[in-house]
Amino acid sequence: MLDVSPQPQLDARLVTDLQDPLLPIALLSAEVVQRRETGYDVDDLVVAANALETNDDAGILGIVDAMAAASRGAWPWEEPETLGEIRDAIGNTPRADNVTGRDFRDAVHAGWLGRIAGCNLGKPLEWGDHWTPAHIADYLELAGAYPLRDYVPVLEPMPERFELNESWPEAVRGRINGGARDDDVDYAIFALWLLERRGRDFGPDDVGELWTEMLPLRQTYTAERAAYINLARGLRAPETARFRNPYREWIGAQIRGDVFGYVNPGDPWAAASLAYQDATLSHTGNGVYGEMWSAALVAAAFTAADARDAITRALAVVPPRSRLAAAIGHVIHLSDSGTSWEAALAEVRATYGEYSWVHTINNAANVAVGLLWSEGDFAVAIGNTVMGGWDTDSDAATVGSVAGILAGTAGIPAHLADPLHDRTRSALFGFDNSRISDLAARTSALAER
Repeated sequence: MLDVSPQPQLDARLVTDLQDPLLPIALLSAEVVQRRETGYDVDDLVVAANALETNDDAGILGIVDAMAAASRGAWPWEEPETLGEIRDAIGNTPRADNVTGRDFRDAVHAGWLGRIAGCNLGKPLEWGDHWTPAHIADYLELAGAYPLRDYVPVLEPMPERFELNESWPEAVRGRINGGARDDDVDYAIFALWLLERRGRDFGPDDVGELWTEMLPLRQTYTAERAAYINLARGLRAPETARFRNPYREWIGAQIRGDVFGYVNPGDPWAAASLAYQDATLSHTGNGVYGEMWSAALVAAAFTAADARDAITRALAVVPPRSRLAAAIGHVIHLSDSGTSWEAALAEVRATYGEYSWVHTINNAANVAVGLLWSEGDFAVAIGNTVMGGWDTDSDAATVGSVAGILAGTAGIPAHLADPLHDRTRSALFGFDNSRISDLAARTSALAER
């Protein structure tokens, strides 16, 4: 008879929603989920963990470390790790097109503007467990702002059932005075500086060295913070991505790929190859594919006929039998079959809702939904993306970058661009209050060289 007994679960006292790589029970909670999501058997280790006291940090970390040797059962996916293996899996790399018929410098500027506007649009609602699509819709309808086509308004007094992200005072309609500081913008600026300093031949160790020079630890989160801590331990990539880093397939790398697309216009594989070098400092598997895909998506947008064309070309850099490829392909199928935006969003939430609200796979699907149902309208693209929930600022930043390139600066409405005042905050040393037009000009100059 088949054994149909349920998987043992961690005791509630060992489970936390905190995402802190320095907290042993946070590592334990997230690593059990990560291992099971990727097909590994950790049942015996879960049972062993349940016998520990919550203050037994050494014992808990021992269980976390032991999961690295867990065995994998039958696994239907093929998710290679090295760039060579990824290239073998995808077969022919996507073609490289020359940028013609489009003002390249204007498109780069629009990409930067779109990324920063999209990030600011999503910041007040960045809390995926609280801000579900239904909850977002309730709030926006109460505020007279549904569907969302402008920055999020604040209700004063705030009804008890709603709670905006703590960043809201600088990211809601009428209070925006330049782009707010956010890691979705910090990493884009960092990628530009990385390319200026190290050129195109950088590797993950270069990324790590410059992180510790330019980026404050406490302005990094989840996988990036775990990798940063591992750098301080003396580890090097790829171990920085693997050791005590249960967030290694979360969205952190996916938000870091845009500039690699800006400097490789029309060449998705070149963009993805640079993104791989950046991503492998902190991520593995679908976490790496997410950054490769986002970089390729941005690169493809410069020569694509529309959003669907860009998404399809970018998908060609993702291993075809990976979970990420399946999710993006699923969204393309929904679009091609004439599914409504509401039905597509519901399908994506039902299919990928078991992942953390900051995982790569579900958020990449949300990005694809935001672009494919945008009707070529920038405000619709970022507004619908935020209304899709999950990691609202990260997803809308990626969508804003792509939709901005497709639309050009003239296609970004003044009510979204003007409050930025051509300026953005940043936690990177020396880059606070950067001029957006200057970032764009420096990026264009790199690409043209």
